[in-house]
Parts: sequence; C-alpha cells; structure tokens
Amino acid sequence: MIYKIFKRVMDIILSGSLILMTLPILVLAATLVALESSGHPIYTQKRLGFRGKVFRLFKLRSMRNDEERDLNVQIGNGDLSVTRVGKLIRRTKIDELPQIFNVLKGDMSFVGPRPCLPQLQSEFNDDGRARLLVRPGITGLAQVSGNIHLSWEERWKLDRAYVEHLSFDLDLEIILRTISVVLMGDKWGVKK
Repeated sequence: MIYKIFKRVMDIILSGSLILMTLPILVLAATLVALESSGHPIYTQKRLGFRGKVFRLFKLRSMRNDEERDLNVQIGNGDLSVTRVGKLIRRTKIDELPQIFNVLKGDMSFVGPRPCLPQLQSEFNDDGRARLLVRPGITGLAQVSGNIHLSWEERWKLDRAYVEHLSFDLDLEIILRTISVVLMGDKWGVKK
C-alpha cells in the first residue's frame, strides 16, 4: 500500500517533468505526422483502466487516417496503413509520448499492464482480471518480455505476476528493460 502511494507521487512528479522535457519532440513528431497524412496527429481511444474504469488513451497517430480500419486488430510495422513517419515513431516508441498526459491525469502509471480495449474484458481469465487491480502502464512486464509476440494468455500471466510482485525493484527492472527494447526492438525480449 505504501509503495502504491509512493508510485503515484513519483508518477505525478516524473510526468510533469517529462512533459516539459519531451514537448519539443512531441511537437516535432506531431508536425511530421500531420504533414505526411491528413487528420489530427493525436488520436484517442477508449481503454480499460484501474478497476475496470474506461478512459481515453492519447497516442500519436502512426497510420493513415482511415475511418474504416478495424480498431480491434493489432497492427505491425509491415502493415500498409502504417506511414513512413509512423514506422519511425513506433520503432522509437515516440508514438506513446502523449500517454505521459494520461499518467499525469491518473488514468495510467509509467509501469503497469498495458491498457487494453474494453471489449477484451469479456475474454479475461483470472490472470486477465488481476491486471485491473493496478493502474495500467506505458510499459509493463509483458511489453519487455515479448509484447505482441506473446498470446493474450501469456501477457495476462505476466500482468498478474507484476500485480503480485509490485515493488520499486520490479518497476526499475522493467524501466531498464524498456530502454533496451526501445534501443534494440520489440523482439529483444522474446524467449526462443
């Protein structure tokens, strides 16, 4: 309980500082997104948060503005709807920068299970339901352990392990592993 309070205080302090530090990168990336394809450079999407509360997640748009696109399908960099700028901001995780505002608002934390689409909740097993006991994160144990290369069940098992072992040491380990994933790519954490 004490760590959860400390974690929230640190999220507020760090998100406020990071917003100021990354604002030039965010403005540049948003400008490049807007120049390459029509539509607003930032998009919002409903996601499932702490205790099952639905919130609006902020993200830089990495795909062409396509109203017909199925938002329930995970898109990889090889998908034709991902723009050239989109490939770059996805690879470097710059597309996630607007979520720092979600952290400041209290919708998210820096570290925790990734927030999923609300309709996925009906498919949760016990591991999936456990992930709702903490704030979702920009990065999490599943993201540094294989991310989209894992099945939902494998991700939920890792999310539950995170919830059950929540600590400063685990958060720090995930942050350090996230840096490696950003530098070396998503496949870095995949177990062979």
